[in-house]
Amino acid sequence: MKSSDLNLHSNVKDLHAIAANLSSGLKKMNIKTIEDLLWYFPYRYDDLSEIKKISDISDSEINTVLVKITKIKSYRAWRAKMMITELVAEDDSGQIEAIWFRQKFVSQILKVGDEVYLSGKVKKKKDTWQFISPSYEKDKPELIHSGRLVPIYHLSGKVTQKQLRFLINKSLKDVGDIDDPLPVEILNKEKFPWLQESLEQIHFPSDKDNLKKASQRLKFQELFYLQIKYKLAKQDYQSQDTYQIPLDNKLTNSLLKDLPFKLTLDQQKALYDILADLNKEMPMNRLLEGDVGSGKTIVAILAGLNAISSDLQVALMAPTEILASQHFKNIKKLLPKKYLKDIAILTRTSQELGNTKKITKSSLAKKISSGDLKFIIGTHSLIQDKINFNSLGLVIIDEQHRFGVKQRKALKNKNKDNRAPHLLSMTATPIPRTLSLTLYGDLDISLIKEKPAGRQDIKTFLVPDQKRADAYKFILDKIKNKEQAFIICPLIDESDKLGVKSVTSEYKKLNKDIFPDLDIRMLHGKLKSEAKEKIMEDFKNNKFPMLVATSVIEVGVDIPGATMMIIESAERFGLSQLHQFRGRIGRNNKESFCMLFTTDSSHNDKTRLQALSKTNDGFKLADLDLELRGSGEVFGNKQTGLIRLKIAKLSETRLIKKAQKWAQKILSDQKYLNRQDLQNTIEALKTEAHLE
Repeated sequence: MKSSDLNLHSNVKDLHAIAANLSSGLKKMNIKTIEDLLWYFPYRYDDLSEIKKISDISDSEINTVLVKITKIKSYRAWRAKMMITELVAEDDSGQIEAIWFRQKFVSQILKVGDEVYLSGKVKKKKDTWQFISPSYEKDKPELIHSGRLVPIYHLSGKVTQKQLRFLINKSLKDVGDIDDPLPVEILNKEKFPWLQESLEQIHFPSDKDNLKKASQRLKFQELFYLQIKYKLAKQDYQSQDTYQIPLDNKLTNSLLKDLPFKLTLDQQKALYDILADLNKEMPMNRLLEGDVGSGKTIVAILAGLNAISSDLQVALMAPTEILASQHFKNIKKLLPKKYLKDIAILTRTSQELGNTKKITKSSLAKKISSGDLKFIIGTHSLIQDKINFNSLGLVIIDEQHRFGVKQRKALKNKNKDNRAPHLLSMTATPIPRTLSLTLYGDLDISLIKEKPAGRQDIKTFLVPDQKRADAYKFILDKIKNKEQAFIICPLIDESDKLGVKSVTSEYKKLNKDIFPDLDIRMLHGKLKSEAKEKIMEDFKNNKFPMLVATSVIEVGVDIPGATMMIIESAERFGLSQLHQFRGRIGRNNKESFCMLFTTDSSHNDKTRLQALSKTNDGFKLADLDLELRGSGEVFGNKQTGLIRLKIAKLSETRLIKKAQKWAQKILSDQKYLNRQDLQNTIEALKTEAHLE
């Protein structure tokens, strides 16, 4: 294919002189088109722009010199059984050597008399400086591998940095003019460089200032279109017909009066926001975000009871059977007896009515379809083909990040009259405000930070290894008092994806050497779902005192007797994840203790873990995690629906807010919405909104 025929959608194979092995390597990096190639951004830059004389170089830093080659040869070192290439070169200040291992091709590329840039670290060999496997590039008007800010990319397969730079540079030249998707108004107002220039500068910056400008523009573009898509999704959802659910003051006040506790101010505010949304003519799409133990579930249940008082149905979907069962039991306790016949639980292994009457799955499905059942709690079973609703007014998604967009959408589309139900999502993962703005840009957000009265803070300690025996003795004394303990083990190595090896070895050690007389069980990701559910249910019912587990322990499941937790190699987890683990204990009125054990850890690790010991505020910890470790650590392991940005960072509050402002302005102006290129860009954005 001629270079003039290339465009962003062209296959990278159409680029001149791409070898088959190189194409295969690019495919492993998810680079299939020229657009993929140009949007494969560097993760750092080596500053090789300072050209030194040989007499000025130093062994304490990376050096770049421009020299003329006087000698070059390749030979096989029989003792080392490898090919070695040696070079001698000079400038007007002295002589220098270079050596490469297993790179015979260097002597085929570089010849005596060539002027070449060499970059890398040096060491003294007798009285002469020597480069060890330096980067190199012949002197020419346009340098891409040395003598400038040099881009460094993440690689896989057999693709090298040089090959990738060459292909990107060639693509920038061959693809021609690239249409800019940002409105001119934004470019002019924000003084952003055009897209073509930004791509050139992000890959091959002329200086640090232009690199910064290009980076800001590309980050903004990514966040801008993300916000555009979210806002369009929100507009689309809110334009659908829904059920207007008036506030049942009598029922709500009666339920609040009968509660064994008083709602916190945060709970009251969240409940008011939700009930106000339910009474609107547009469907609610709200995230109820609360710290561990803050009481989100009771707020959601109260909202659900308002819906059933209007003769509408409510579906509460939980990620696991044990969590669904817990919700079912709690709702039965809260509901007046006259409502018990109206509720049911449906999971893969069980189905039951609120008045304890047994029922077959087919009969339960008929009652849901007819509208006889009003409050249905379940798992993924709620979205199976045989289940349909008559008048689904409210959908409650517990631990929403555990469900994908398609699953949420499937439940939304199950109404007989095609009306959109109100949607309330819940998460116990405290999310920094900057993350919320980006992750859930299509949602209204209610926060519950305040914990219910009587909930004790969990005492958290960073325990040195020499105190391990004391910690075990402390736990044993508590277990004799009918209390329970968690032992959490991390993923130790990359080959052990579920951490089974570590949890198994810890389980054996505790059984054999530390607590030989205790009934100890273990839980890990390779166990079948039924086995995991059985272990958690038995632990919840205090049938055994100690559970050794990986990070698969269930978020949201109450273990009333658990008052102690040991977290092994705590530095391997993010702060938010540690806080989630800690939230599995302290669900009663007894003092609870979390002990953090570490291997050799950095100053940064100690700062994080000491912060955990000083506060039980999950939002503060999430902010610190975002600052120290990045957005991925707020959620621990990769979660369903988590946004994967190519260049923007979720911590860049100012840029996110700027993107939101412009997205709102553009969407309010029809002349922009009629632009085909804008529509195409929105469609091309692969990140899905919360609910489409």
